[in-house]
Amino acid sequence: MAEFKLQGSGGYVIADLTEEQAKKADLGVGKLFLAPIGKLESEKMSKHYCNNCEAEFANPPKIHLEENTNEQVADNLVLVERGQYTCEKCNSIIGEYRVFKKNDESGEAGNARPSE
Repeated sequence: MAEFKLQGSGGYVIADLTEEQAKKADLGVGKLFLAPIGKLESEKMSKHYCNNCEAEFANPPKIHLEENTNEQVADNLVLVERGQYTCEKCNSIIGEYRVFKKNDESGEAGNARPSE
């Protein structure tokens, strides 16, 4: 595990990530992003910065569970949880996350494939 800065729409989070999580967070633009990782445990986050407060805080952001949905988003792909990382001081959104599940792990839906 190593510590990384993860960008969100309203600030950033400093968190310990596995190599697999760091690969997911890397969208190829020289920064790592919160959204592709899914939900991070509070224990793995050490700091957060809020663009609204223009301040860094020496603890993790709050996690706000938006809803527990089980919404079908594609064949064989279900959105099971939607949430937000929010500033401890002003409650502004630092970033958002989504947790997906495939009903059939062997199925093709939900797998990224390069276009031909």
